[in-house]
Amino acid sequence: MKAAGILALMGCLVTVVEPKIYTRCKLAKIFSRASLDNYRGFSLGNWICMAYYESHYNTTAQTQLQDGSTDYGIFQINSDTWCRNTKLQEKNRCHVACSALMTDDLTDAIICAKKIVKETDGMNYWQGWKKNCEGRDLSEWKKGCEVS
Repeated sequence: MKAAGILALMGCLVTVVEPKIYTRCKLAKIFSRASLDNYRGFSLGNWICMAYYESHYNTTAQTQLQDGSTDYGIFQINSDTWCRNTKLQEKNRCHVACSALMTDDLTDAIICAKKIVKETDGMNYWQGWKKNCEGRDLSEWKKGCEVS
């Protein structure tokens, strides 16, 4: 009885961060509400396709790169230039902690992704987009999702 109580208490103290993996249509709706469709000339299909190839729609995705930086979240935004990791970085062009890019609330990630598209060479920032989405018919990515 005592052991069960201790285990229950320990269970309350330990928080497990579970990844949020969105469905294609859920993301399509979120991206549409965030005005990503045709943002800087990129259709909604581009955004959905890019997020799939960058993170498979996983908000907690992290990729360690050879240069020591890390890509974070659903858009795999890099810590060297765009977000602040544990230490203060001079660049942090999105003015956001990298951890904020890995939550279920995609607001910070979307704001930062828009900034990247606006301030760089469009969606060419993302290799997943360049290899798998660029120049293709992407209408299938939003098909059946009840978005315009």
